[in-house]
Amino acid sequence: MGIKTYKPTSPGRRHGSVLDFAELTAKKPERSLLRPLKKTGGRNNRGRITCRHRGGGNKRRYRVIDFKRDKASVPGKVNSIQYDPNRSANIALIFYADGEKRYIIAPLGLEVGQTILSGKEADPLPGNSMLLSEIPVGLMVHNIELLPGRGGQLCRSAGSYAQLQAREGKHAVVALPSGELRRIHISCRATIGRVGNTDHQNVKLGKAGRRRHMGRRPKVRGTAMNPVDHPLGGGEGRTKGGRHPCSPTAVLAKGGRTRKSNNPTDKFILRRRKRRK
Repeated sequence: MGIKTYKPTSPGRRHGSVLDFAELTAKKPERSLLRPLKKTGGRNNRGRITCRHRGGGNKRRYRVIDFKRDKASVPGKVNSIQYDPNRSANIALIFYADGEKRYIIAPLGLEVGQTILSGKEADPLPGNSMLLSEIPVGLMVHNIELLPGRGGQLCRSAGSYAQLQAREGKHAVVALPSGELRRIHISCRATIGRVGNTDHQNVKLGKAGRRRHMGRRPKVRGTAMNPVDHPLGGGEGRTKGGRHPCSPTAVLAKGGRTRKSNNPTDKFILRRRKRRK
C-alpha cells in the first residue's frame, strides 16, 4: 500500500498525505460481524475525565476480529481485504469451509482467494496460525498469545512483527518489536508473517481537522495555563515552568516507571526493552 499526496491547494493539503488503499478489495463490511461502539469521551463510569484530549470524531462500528484463531483443521478462503477504522492494520474476511465467516488481521502478502489454516496440519505460510512449538525458529510472527487460549495480544498493529528466536523446554524465546526478549509458553498460538499496511506510519495528517476526525481534541501546554489549572501555569511573562514536566495533578511525566514492580510476568522477561533516544 503506497502513500498518496495532493497538489498544495491549501496548507493542509500541502503537508498532508493519505494511503492509496490499493490493497483493499471491498468497501462494505460484513454485517453479521459488526457491533455498536459507544464513545466515552475519556470519562469513566462516574463521569470523571480519566484520559484527557478525547472526544468527538467520526462514528464507527466495531468489527469482531478473531484473535484466538481456534478454528483448527478447517480451511478458510480469503474473500476480501477491508479497512478497519478501529485499528491501524487492515482486516481480511475469511469464509470457512463449514460456512462460518470471521475477520482476521491481514498479514503482509495475503491475497484474495488464498487459503489459510490453523492447527497442526498448517504449513508455516503467512496467515496460518500455529502453536509456538510447531513454528520453525527464525520466522516472523504476529498476533501472539501470552496465555494459551486467551487470544493474540502482541504485535497486532500495522507493520509490526516478532521473531521466534529459540525454544527452551516448555517455553519459546520471542524477540518483540520493542527489543524485549520474552519467554512464552510453547502451547500459545501465533500467526505466521508480518502485519500488513506497513506504510501506515508514513502518513502525515497535515492539519488539525484530521486529528479531530480521529477523536483527538487539542492539547494545551501547562505553561500556557493559569496556576489554578496546572502546576506549571502562571508567572510574569513566558516561563519555562520552573519544575519538571508533570500532569495537572502534579504526577511527574518523565522518568517514573509505569509498570508494576510486582507484575507476575516479570520472570518471563529475559531482556528489557530498549530505551528510545
